[in-house]
Amino acid sequence: MATKSPAFPLNAWYAAAYDVEVKHALTPRTVCNQKLVLFRRTDGQVAALEDACWHRLMPLSLGRLEGDELVCGYHGLVYNSQGRCTHMPSQETLNPSACVRSFPVVEKHRFVWVWPGDPAKADPALVPDMHWNDDPAWAGDGKMIRVACDYRLVVDNLMDLTHETFVHGSSIGNREVAEAPFVATHGDRTATVTRWMEGIDAPPFWAGQIKHARGYTGKVDRWQIIRFEGPCTVTIDVGVAEAGSGAVPSQSSPGDRSRGVNGYVLNTITPETDTTCLYFWAFARNYCLGEQRLTHELREGVATIFREDELVLEAQQRAMDERPDHVFYNLNIDAGSMWARRLIDGLVERERPRAPTIPIQPAQPGRIAA
Repeated sequence: MATKSPAFPLNAWYAAAYDVEVKHALTPRTVCNQKLVLFRRTDGQVAALEDACWHRLMPLSLGRLEGDELVCGYHGLVYNSQGRCTHMPSQETLNPSACVRSFPVVEKHRFVWVWPGDPAKADPALVPDMHWNDDPAWAGDGKMIRVACDYRLVVDNLMDLTHETFVHGSSIGNREVAEAPFVATHGDRTATVTRWMEGIDAPPFWAGQIKHARGYTGKVDRWQIIRFEGPCTVTIDVGVAEAGSGAVPSQSSPGDRSRGVNGYVLNTITPETDTTCLYFWAFARNYCLGEQRLTHELREGVATIFREDELVLEAQQRAMDERPDHVFYNLNIDAGSMWARRLIDGLVERERPRAPTIPIQPAQPGRIAA
């Protein structure tokens, strides 16, 4: 019986937790259909092990920590942070096969990243760039939500922001988002959608931000620059500036945003199962950096906006489950998500096992080639 190929590559870094979530305690997480247990050692380093005891498959996350070692809560087998069993009850000789898988881990940009694929390919340089999340020139915060949908639906949602007009009309959406032209480009592992809206009324969220930070209440030039990095990270450069103040780039200028407010919506989506995902997001800003109250208000406000997305995405997944043979049509606005899907498919395809080939022998004179 053929095994269904996963819709996600395994040779990639996936966010498993915010760094503050992982303490000297056992935290279970599922990444790419693989159950893990995370914990922070006494030296501060994070370990990620397979969440199943070698002996009877008891979830190790139901055990306990003793120093830097994990004790199974069923029969007391002890594992070090590399997954090697160091103690078995009632015997001195350890079975040499007694170990559980250990996963490469990197902490960067306030996230704990796990590599579920071939550990020999786990290059820390491949961690997606989300430096705004811990850059002193930016201030912000975020959350993690579990969404009951295929992770690619979240990518689709982020790559096409025309939905803001209809899903988020009370906060960040207005008619101009759906009507403004955009430019979609792509590279070997990235796709970008750029949209500028000039001389418009700011939607409620951005009108409040530029008034608070700059005391400005007139027309604005607004931008959305969405960058996808395979397999599932999307950073969105967003903001508004006083209309005509030079924020719009030209052939002679990259644009001057000094009379505006600029934010980055940081998103990385981790496939949990085929139809659920862990959605990590943050909103960072480069204005009013010392206002902790504003940081809190923005985090909670953006959480409300993403809750609206969550309801849409889960409803979409349910409808897809009910109509498994349905084929979607694409519009112009789907250009960014289509490129992201192609890049994801390429990463998955490169990991697909190749069927063995039988070399063809040249025919011999006077004989029929087999």
